[in-house]
Amino acid sequence: MHVSRFDLNLFVVFDAIYTEGSLTRAARVLNLTQPAVSHALARLRERLEDPLFVRQGARMVPTSRARAMVTPVRHALGGLQRCLSHEGGFDLGEAERTFVLGLRDGLEGCLLPPLISALVDEAPGIRLQSMTVPRRQLATELASGRLDLATDILLPLPESVQHRRVMQGPLVVLMREGHPLAGNLDLPAYLAAQHVLVSSRREGPGMEDFGLSRLGYRRHIRLRCQHHQAALSTVMGSDLLLTLPELLARQLAPKGAHTEFLPVDIPGLELHLYWHRDQSADPGHSWLRQKVMAVMEQLSTHP
Repeated sequence: MHVSRFDLNLFVVFDAIYTEGSLTRAARVLNLTQPAVSHALARLRERLEDPLFVRQGARMVPTSRARAMVTPVRHALGGLQRCLSHEGGFDLGEAERTFVLGLRDGLEGCLLPPLISALVDEAPGIRLQSMTVPRRQLATELASGRLDLATDILLPLPESVQHRRVMQGPLVVLMREGHPLAGNLDLPAYLAAQHVLVSSRREGPGMEDFGLSRLGYRRHIRLRCQHHQAALSTVMGSDLLLTLPELLARQLAPKGAHTEFLPVDIPGLELHLYWHRDQSADPGHSWLRQKVMAVMEQLSTHP
């Protein structure tokens, strides 16, 4: 089976179905009708002699053949997209392009407002899209070109994913004004208190819990939620404590919040910017990286 005899658009449909887990959602992403996506999948099944996806309830679950295909398919599609992006150079005033950023909750609210403000006049045709990418999928999403940049803690990723540290800072404890521990927070009181943990994962310790466990300490998590806004609202109406990076506390703390330094010496936030090495030579991508780094530096040094 030679690639010249193959409709490469079928692989675009394959990738969308794999990512979305649904023909309906894949059709929406691709701006196609559901019958068109179903027809493309049928053609791909016929050419590859494999069902590729099996319906289980409301989801389309990939077969072993599909799971083996997805990484090289995404690499190939990403390479083609980068070739098209490089063509004609990058003229800020004329460029029409969407960049996808992988940002976690909290940082999204800190980074996007100053970043988009910096782009409004300089690059009117540049659009930004922010999304949360599971860490296990980060390398694949960057390699496929579906994700341009991502920020996260230091992760064990392949050499093909390049990174640079863009932020470092301590952890602080946020509580409501008038909290019994305001101005009187020590380690025994911190460990005895009840805490809010912000995490996109269903279970597992937070960054601060790793540090505490190494010292033989454990705190009581009363509430686990996905977003800092929910955590902040909870803290402001209760005696629960929220531990978070100082940067986020400076940017997100509501009026009436009280902040204390964490009463134990554990590692704070170390944030890295990630991109695929194939994007390094792309002038548009390079321009955006520099913009993001500049905003991150400004956030670190100017509250």
